Amino acid sequence: MIGLWAALTLTGALYASWLGYGGRGFAATLTAFAYFFLVMLLFAARGVADGLAARFGAGSGYLLGVAVFLVYLIYALGTNTFAFTRSAVVAAFIFAPLALASSAKQRTPGAWQDFLTIAGIWVAVKFSPSHWLWPYPGGRLAYVFTVLVCVNGALAAFVLLRRVDGIGYSIGWGRHWGFFVFASFAVFACIAIPLGRAIHFIEFAPRWSEWKSLPLTSLGILFFIAWPEELLFRGLLQNLLARASKSELAGWWTTSLLFGFSHITNIGFPNWRYVLLASIAGFFYGWTWRKTGSIFASALVHAAVDVLWHFLFRTV
Repeated sequence: MIGLWAALTLTGALYASWLGYGGRGFAATLTAFAYFFLVMLLFAARGVADGLAARFGAGSGYLLGVAVFLVYLIYALGTNTFAFTRSAVVAAFIFAPLALASSAKQRTPGAWQDFLTIAGIWVAVKFSPSHWLWPYPGGRLAYVFTVLVCVNGALAAFVLLRRVDGIGYSIGWGRHWGFFVFASFAVFACIAIPLGRAIHFIEFAPRWSEWKSLPLTSLGILFFIAWPEELLFRGLLQNLLARASKSELAGWWTTSLLFGFSHITNIGFPNWRYVLLASIAGFFYGWTWRKTGSIFASALVHAAVDVLWHFLFRTV
């Protein structure tokens, strides 16, 4: 995980330097990104979360929350964008989930605090003023930073403090996973492409000139779109709904529909065509997560769908 983190962070830093970024603001931004991304990847390594919890107990969640907030202050002060209002909003993103998780500490996973925390994280990613919170450099990393902070907060609340098991937050590979990932992607594509064209949602419009950016774009989609969404919807929401309802099918189908409705504001409101296709996609992502027990496998399917859509189709 450290090797993967170093390679991706160094690549991003070199690319930003090539674009002309530098100075104290760039150093502070790179420091914040490197830390948030490191936490995101390290927790996917076997034994890291268990080791922290064993060493520090529930306090490890609070320690991670405090560390994330301090790193935000490094970013804000280093880029000369510090403001008390911004700091208060970021603090709420970090410590509100921890407060809810702490209030449910003695309850089994699937308490109302868990679902309220998930809803709050989704709202923070979807509707927060991210460009105002992360103004440097020109708001270009606003969404990425918001996602990373929310993932860090979710890990602190659910993995360290609540100790929810069965999330599947790991990067690994298991038996038959290749079949499950490929089958899920292939069957969904066979359904979604004809359906999307029939309802005039997408049309075939390959962007051949952009294919040189395929590797970096694919990694960005995997780590900053697919992985966080799979953590939230499959690893947490589907997992906890199945526990609360005592039904794997109920958790799976309900989460698929909620995943679809979470896209209703995308490209205009209400976008029912997007809801329909996203619900079907959520069905296949949820199936992959159930079969593998890993958000890495479902994130690969999710990322493959988004990459295919990005490079070969356009939304009508």
